[in-house]
Amino acid sequence: MKGKKYKELSSLFGISESTANCQRIVYTSTYTITEKGGFIMPLVQTKLYTEADYYNLPENVRAELIEGNLIYNQAAPSRIHQAILSELHTVINNYIKSKNGSCKVYPAPFAVKLRKDRSTIVEPDISVICDRNKLTDHGCTGAPDWIIEIVSPGNSSHDYIFKLNLYANAGVREYWIVDPDKKRIFVYILEKAKFEVETYTFEDKIKANIYEDLYIDFAELDL
Repeated sequence: MKGKKYKELSSLFGISESTANCQRIVYTSTYTITEKGGFIMPLVQTKLYTEADYYNLPENVRAELIEGNLIYNQAAPSRIHQAILSELHTVINNYIKSKNGSCKVYPAPFAVKLRKDRSTIVEPDISVICDRNKLTDHGCTGAPDWIIEIVSPGNSSHDYIFKLNLYANAGVREYWIVDPDKKRIFVYILEKAKFEVETYTFEDKIKANIYEDLYIDFAELDL
């Protein structure tokens, strides 16, 4: 990233040229975490960012706001990531329409403010919202019923650990992690008192637990 665009982003995020090539940088109050899990000192976020800051980001900047900390990703998603995203969105959307259902399904980028009282806005790969009162001009305010994240190389811990806890605490009912490298799907049922998780392969037919009769056969997806 060079020239004017680099200067604009470096000013916005407070990054130095030595870290500009990192694909993913997480800003906290004390350190910076790169996509590969490394730590860069002493880059310090000088303020907590707000919802207004998030919505004022340039349109071509993909970012999330986690408890006032900006997390952004420069890396374009892979072809297989986009293929899975497209196929799953199509299957879910067609199912909802066939049932004249009230739920809505949105692919990324789609802003989800998990809680009204916190500065956390995420952009799940797929969000299914069944309470339309949660929908706003910006996206969704409140926990979606079902979230699917497709793992990208280098940030698996973000989806497996960090976002799992984030979504569980926010009240997401069901969370799928689709891992193209491992060819595994991890289905978490979060609405019960105790976490439940089932593991599937790309050859399996998987039930969406928020519905009575929606099954997604990964072997039939055109990937």
